Amino acid sequence: MHTIKPVCDSWFVTQKISDSLYRINEHHYWEWNRANLWLIKGRNQDLLIDTGLGVASLRQHIAELIDKPLLAIASHIHYDHAGGIHEFDRIAIHPAEAEALRQGDAHAALCAPESGSILDEHFAQLPYPGFTVTQYTFNAAEPTQLLQEGDILDLGSRAFEVLHLPGHSPGSIALYDRHSQELFSGDIVYDGELLDLLPGSDIPTYIATYERLQKLPVETVYPGHYHIFGKERLLEVMADYLEAKRQPGCPSQITSSLAESK
Repeated sequence: MHTIKPVCDSWFVTQKISDSLYRINEHHYWEWNRANLWLIKGRNQDLLIDTGLGVASLRQHIAELIDKPLLAIASHIHYDHAGGIHEFDRIAIHPAEAEALRQGDAHAALCAPESGSILDEHFAQLPYPGFTVTQYTFNAAEPTQLLQEGDILDLGSRAFEVLHLPGHSPGSIALYDRHSQELFSGDIVYDGELLDLLPGSDIPTYIATYERLQKLPVETVYPGHYHIFGKERLLEVMADYLEAKRQPGCPSQITSSLAESK
């Protein structure tokens, strides 16, 4: 018997981390792919890192928290992070994934219908009456700003450096506060199974990204999925990944061997 799912009262839930930081989740969506959306309040402007699936209005949900110019940033193009970015006026992404966003490229965003990545069972409640996954669309959006390695986003009260850290996807970026040593990492690193076999993923590049990150002073990670964690767990996650992927016969080793033989 087919059970009709309830329509949720609110698709999003907001958790206040501090006076200047909020975490927003799509709490009726599958927990293993449920992204953390970070709203950072600054003195002169606010930042929104990632925008979720786009099945309900994030812009409307956060309206009461916004009292100054807002820049919506896609940490990368995947649908669970960039699906709602078309709602915003000021949009930023790395150049490597800007064209995919302009085109509404569902393949690059990993949500083409044939991929089977968005399933009815991933929705515990519906975002609106009559919702089905066949209606899901990854909406095109025109970036108003391209974020390059080394760019500084100055909020007046604090500043973030853009780090281009590919591997999970070609245009994956993180935002790093050098003063507080806080890292908003997107899907580059989180405390869960790291995905490196997706279309656009590259294991040797991921290894290089982690070798770089190991040298970066980080006290707190605000990741794209799961929970906030600190320096020790960050180093453990990266060390475990590097140990697994550097094993003989892994793609990184094969790539290195091929390069040396040329």
